[in-house]
Amino acid sequence: MKVFVTGGSGYIGTAVIKALNRHGHTVRALSRSEHAARAVQDLGAASVRGGLGDLAVLNDAAAHAEAVIHLAQAQTGEEDLAAATAMQDGLGPGPYLHTGGTWVYGDTDGIVDEDAPWNPPALVAWRKPVEDAVLARAARGGRPVIIRPGLLYGGDNRLIETFFTRPGREAGAIAYIGDGFQHWALVHVVDLAELYVAALRAKAGSIYAGVGGISPTAREVAQAVSHGAGLAGKTVSITLEQARADMGPIADAFALDQQITPARARAELGWAPAFTDPLAVFAQE
Repeated sequence: MKVFVTGGSGYIGTAVIKALNRHGHTVRALSRSEHAARAVQDLGAASVRGGLGDLAVLNDAAAHAEAVIHLAQAQTGEEDLAAATAMQDGLGPGPYLHTGGTWVYGDTDGIVDEDAPWNPPALVAWRKPVEDAVLARAARGGRPVIIRPGLLYGGDNRLIETFFTRPGREAGAIAYIGDGFQHWALVHVVDLAELYVAALRAKAGSIYAGVGGISPTAREVAQAVSHGAGLAGKTVSITLEQARADMGPIADAFALDQQITPARARAELGWAPAFTDPLAVFAQE
């Protein structure tokens, strides 16, 4: 299958292009710079020069593809919806995979699935109208699919590295917010990439939580990260107010208590996460 990918040079995109190649797909990837173009070409994908604001480029690239995987992070909901619309217009009836995130569910109060009500922190509240519009294309002959990844780990591990590991190395202990008993719905980046590939055969209007099904507490993650960072398990609690001051609005997302099941993707797509011990991975990185 000929697949057009946005965000192909990023953390998730790199893993997705590798997974698409493993499964025999042909990939073209949006590249907003020479550096990004070289990165996707090194992965075996052809480069399409442009950014999310280049709607004509997106429309044309989608028109020459059989499927689209939209991974690039938009700056606003308006930008994301405009890009999604341009690509869905160009693609027609092929599978269009749009990226959301599990943070939109807020605190889950136990284990939930994709049908849980939304209670998003302000950081991701803009996603609702975008996803509603994307899914509405199913009624007009489109084949939209939403993937909502959990908190990623493995490889570059960017969010956790940026907001916890790097500051923790400098401070001598890895922080967690509050009592640290909030659960994190984690997913390994390689497992998530395999979900995107599997979702190319999903039915129009499908929604999948991209989670590994293992949700350790933030305190357990901090302890494992501390070992991986050479800090001998040292951790420290910080208040949400302090986290907001240090991290900005994303602190409210890290403070969420989330447990989400991947059962739907298992049942409908046969997707089975291979990484089932995230704490061991954190302790080794």
